[in-house]
Amino acid sequence: MKKIFALCSCLLAASTLLVSACKPAEEDRPLTARDFPRAYRPVSDTGSNAFSTEQIRDDRREAQTVMDEANITRGMSVADIGAGEGYYTVRLAARVGETGRVLAQDIDESALRRLGTRVERERLDNVSIKLGAADDPRLPDDSFDRIFLVHMYHEVTEPYAFLWRMRPALREGGQIIVVDVDRPTNQHGIAPQLLFCEFERVGFRLVEFVRKPEIAGYYAQFEVAGDRPEPHEIEPCVQPGDEGSSFSTEGDGKEFG
Repeated sequence: MKKIFALCSCLLAASTLLVSACKPAEEDRPLTARDFPRAYRPVSDTGSNAFSTEQIRDDRREAQTVMDEANITRGMSVADIGAGEGYYTVRLAARVGETGRVLAQDIDESALRRLGTRVERERLDNVSIKLGAADDPRLPDDSFDRIFLVHMYHEVTEPYAFLWRMRPALREGGQIIVVDVDRPTNQHGIAPQLLFCEFERVGFRLVEFVRKPEIAGYYAQFEVAGDRPEPHEIEPCVQPGDEGSSFSTEGDGKEFG
């Protein structure tokens, strides 16, 4: 009897190990993201991508170009995700005016403290600051006409959870604006086709895509399309060039690719 019990215990242990070996490791992911597919792409380190100074960016009319493309007007409510030192935050605050609102969000607490000091110094009464999470921007529902993701989307480690949770924050007719660079995701950029695919998988439609020298990269604009899928229904994208890659570029954009 003891031999039979020992044999059964060994078989149970072996089967447990086999099942564990077949399941992908999830320990490196937030618990709140594990209902969503893993992104099959490398991610750039946060905080290591140094952009040119604000004066240089203004000299080439970067923020003005992006805000013009996004049709930002007085009274709008906008969110600046990955706000960092606040280059876009302060310029969006001036554009939307006293009747508008800007929410500056980041996952870097030290950056938010520095931005808070800047907001107080410049008396930007229409700006509020919020700490986000790697898989959740933590935005209030039905609150924003535009959400900006400027030179930061390639750092998002859980894009499907992140976009899925961001979607309800848009007001009717609201749009998400992405500014990034066409290069590998581990080199502080993202290929446009991969960007389009990840947004499409979560229920967004590309409405505009254009490359502009003023922004030293590309501009992409998305809107909600159809129902938001359940997390387990989302099929992950693969990087361009990988076997079996499939991307959709349908939309009304000015330019694709």
